[in-house]
Amino acid sequence: MQTISKEHILEDAHGCSRSNVSTEHPEYTGPRGYSCSCKDCNKRELSRVVCEHCHQNYCLSHRHQRDHECSELEVPADRMTKTTQHVQQILDNRKENPKSKSTGRKSRQTAAKVALMKIKMAAVGDKGIPQTERVYFQIVLPSGAKDNSKAMFFSKKWTVGKVVDVAASLAGLQNDNNIGTAKKLRLFDVDDGSMLGMDISLESIIVGNMGLCSGSTLVIEYVDNECMKLDVSKYNL
Repeated sequence: MQTISKEHILEDAHGCSRSNVSTEHPEYTGPRGYSCSCKDCNKRELSRVVCEHCHQNYCLSHRHQRDHECSELEVPADRMTKTTQHVQQILDNRKENPKSKSTGRKSRQTAAKVALMKIKMAAVGDKGIPQTERVYFQIVLPSGAKDNSKAMFFSKKWTVGKVVDVAASLAGLQNDNNIGTAKKLRLFDVDDGSMLGMDISLESIIVGNMGLCSGSTLVIEYVDNECMKLDVSKYNL
């Protein structure tokens, strides 16, 4: 019998001849995960994440078409052209009626200020957004949703597209905006039912005197790609 110190009392510490524990570590031969097809990305996932459009495998960070610059991504050129034309039409109408534009905007901003305090008390959002960047809205939810509306806050630096994604998540709405054939979630102005351009930042809309400000009400709804204006009269505003 050998005398062993406390530091070597374990079998594998002193190479015990009677130990049945193997110290060899055979090479791992099981699945090593699925690599991301996105250039310069080294991430791997335990299960396949396949884009249903280009049929390539990606990591969770690049699973959306825009994130991996999908070769099958539908570029909504026609819709953007219509959006530009629609916005220009609104601006032209306001130029023709400057008095009503000014009066309507001031009235709306006054009403928003009154509603703002109530919205702030119930609003949900990313608490990491600095107070100075927060913009508050009462979001009227799609027809058939569990709640009629929900108070939310967003960063004024965000585009309308990101606001739509975050609002859908906060309200538990299904968001298929990355699927070409599905109906799309869009934001609409309750004043005239016009759609807010997805690539426009909230800050530019507010600074551009479009009538929107913190405390305003917006409608989020599922619509076809071609829809540029919503009949807001059917909502409980």
